Amino acid sequence: MKKHISELMMACLLLVCFFVLSRQAAEVSNSMNQGEIRKNVIVVDPGHGGDDPGMLGIGGLEEKKINLEVSLRLKNVLENRGFTVVMTREEDKGLYDASSKSKKSQDMQRRIAAINDARPVLTVSVHQNSYQDAGVKGPQVFYFEHSAQGEKLAKALQDSLNRELHVERPRVAKGNTSYYLLKRSEGTLVIAECGFLTNPDEAALLQTEEYQENVARALAEGVAAYLEQEGLTLSEEETEK
Repeated sequence: MKKHISELMMACLLLVCFFVLSRQAAEVSNSMNQGEIRKNVIVVDPGHGGDDPGMLGIGGLEEKKINLEVSLRLKNVLENRGFTVVMTREEDKGLYDASSKSKKSQDMQRRIAAINDARPVLTVSVHQNSYQDAGVKGPQVFYFEHSAQGEKLAKALQDSLNRELHVERPRVAKGNTSYYLLKRSEGTLVIAECGFLTNPDEAALLQTEEYQENVARALAEGVAAYLEQEGLTLSEEETEK
């Protein structure tokens, strides 16, 4: 009888220990999950680069150059607002090995790895558009169709671009399920197509420093609007760092 009671007490003790350890593990896990996203970090991804020119516009205008110029300006604006900005590239080169047999694939994989390693609150991938009809123009932001946060961010950026750039025929943010970056990113990522390089007027504007600065500021305003909406704005202490 005493042996039975002793075994029962031991079993109860083991259950209590298991419960306590499980709870502690859950708390540690939750703490780690909360630390996965760094709300003061934003990734800016200038599309293409190196051997990959991206879209070719009027007069052979290469997308990769415009992407980088706008992205560097966006980086500057965001840093002035207190954010830490991680760039996937800061010069005209791709994220691939020169000897790679599949440079495009390796480039995309490394972009995703860099983004995921940074654990940013959000990522803006900067691109330019093209179309067979030279009359088509205007910025458009794409998000992963199954990402609620991506949709919110895309709409905030789209609204800001339409407003700040005084777009004649405003576009709406568009969901997508095929773009590699949108599918593979672990966090909130959007692709901002800033304009059409095949439209004479927009292509000319996108090559000017003033318009590139306007685009960068419009994107930054959209980022700020999204973060405020989600309650993710930086504190004064974080801004001063």
